[in-house]
Amino acid sequence: MLEGMLFNIQRFALHDGPGIRTTIFLKGCPLRCKWCHNPESLNPGTSDGVGETMTAEQVMKEIEKETIFYDESGGGVTFSGGEPLMQPEFLDALMDKCRQKDIHIALDTTGCVSPQVFDSLAAKADLFLYDLKIIDDAGHKKFTGSSNKYALQNLETLSKKGKRVIIRFPLIPGITDTNENVTAVAAFVSSLKGIHDINVLPYHETAQHKYRRLNLDYEMEGVTPPSPVHTKEVKKLFETYGLNVI
Repeated sequence: MLEGMLFNIQRFALHDGPGIRTTIFLKGCPLRCKWCHNPESLNPGTSDGVGETMTAEQVMKEIEKETIFYDESGGGVTFSGGEPLMQPEFLDALMDKCRQKDIHIALDTTGCVSPQVFDSLAAKADLFLYDLKIIDDAGHKKFTGSSNKYALQNLETLSKKGKRVIIRFPLIPGITDTNENVTAVAAFVSSLKGIHDINVLPYHETAQHKYRRLNLDYEMEGVTPPSPVHTKEVKKLFETYGLNVI
């Protein structure tokens, strides 16, 4: 029986796609972003004491408990992480089961997986919440521990296939919020056919307690959230490229 590793199931989620949703958080991530707010998601196993093994059938029972709210609000299920595509077979089974029940599927992804894996699952999602952090590959490697080659390539593929995509841009002081990077992100996204929406997500400090609990170093110690003024400046810059910004 096919099993996967989860670290959370969030019910009545309102910020992970349209309507009322159930967000399924899968463990494992190829990135090590210095500002990660879900450090408990990084390790694919349970050596950190976090995580629960569940079968696809068990997860679907949890998802189906909320179908009345999906129907009334135009919601559905969102698969997040970590990086949900790190468990491709398990995710594939869950997506198939959701499609059989006509449940709207959103995929919250970094895109940092091989195009072969990405393409095999992309067709099954109705919406992508696509994390786009840094355009410069060297900078991406420095602050996330990985190249962004696949992230950019897979996003271009979604554009060519006409998939529904909302970009999620983390606004991290001194890292992603530079004028050079914001301009590069704006230019790249606006060059993609059919992708016009971007959510700006200002850095917050609420994950610090998680790092302490997991005995992990918090590399963002002392970094303060971006000011409302700076956040508005970034919003305006994106809007000059014709993007719809939230």
